[in-house]
Amino acid sequence: MTNFSGKLAVVTGASDGMGVHIARRLAAAGAEVIMPVRNRRKGEAAIASIRQQQPGAALSLRDLDLSSLESVAALGETLRAEGRPIHLLVNNAGVMTPPDRQTTADGFELQFGSNHLGHFALVAHLLPLLRAGRGHVTSQISVAANSGAINWDDLNWEKSYNGGRAYSQSKIAFGLFGLELDRRSNAGAWGITSNICHPGVAPTSLLAARPEVGRAKDTPQVRLIRFLSRHNILLGTPETAAGPALLAATSPGGLFFGPAGPGHLGGAPAEQKLYSRLRSTDDAARSWAVSEQLTGVTFPAVTTLAR
Repeated sequence: MTNFSGKLAVVTGASDGMGVHIARRLAAAGAEVIMPVRNRRKGEAAIASIRQQQPGAALSLRDLDLSSLESVAALGETLRAEGRPIHLLVNNAGVMTPPDRQTTADGFELQFGSNHLGHFALVAHLLPLLRAGRGHVTSQISVAANSGAINWDDLNWEKSYNGGRAYSQSKIAFGLFGLELDRRSNAGAWGITSNICHPGVAPTSLLAARPEVGRAKDTPQVRLIRFLSRHNILLGTPETAAGPALLAATSPGGLFFGPAGPGHLGGAPAEQKLYSRLRSTDDAARSWAVSEQLTGVTFPAVTTLAR
């Protein structure tokens, strides 16, 4: 892996699952890793687990709740005040399929608001630091972005809620953003490289019991995923699922990465064929404009972007 000595990395969702492994691998390669977390106790436990394998790892926590635009703005203000260029940003955190519709602090459907809008706003707030570090931005989507669609007429699923379809929408929007970010950076000479990736399928907390999203016990899906992963059948592990994000963070921009195994569910990381739902630059521009409007954040205008 690339030597990241002297580089600063920010990894969201690094308090458990594949995020811990992403942070660990970056720290092992010499990077100083900032881990913005919603739960400090989980974050401290993650740091302790990483330091068991990497005693010299440079790791620190910051506070971040992606379901609150106020919290996102506060993290941006904190890091801008620290004034250090960011060389790597891995947008890894996510929430998946609450059984009932929930909303963020700002009134957005929870998955759309956290998975996409929260990260969209975070990149905007960190843009000066990313430009200063000629940063690589990696945005974690999902195999779910290969199905469903953006519900343009009801982005917040107020008319009828379907958790799986809302999750797909959040990841399609996020994938469009990651690709559009690279296009706009190239057109505006921002100096930022942006890729997207997906981890395949691995046993993480996304489908496990999560009382905070209204899921009192593990889903049948996560129990099956654990079994298949444990027996090395098709699926990956949290450690192998970290591979595509790490490859994306060290590759040229505008690309899509995921596992190379059967069905792209597990295996070694490799470049992937772009999902059909992520190919429309018009959809990307529309999603970008809507996201700026909803979040109240803006990026520099780009007037020479070809479509």
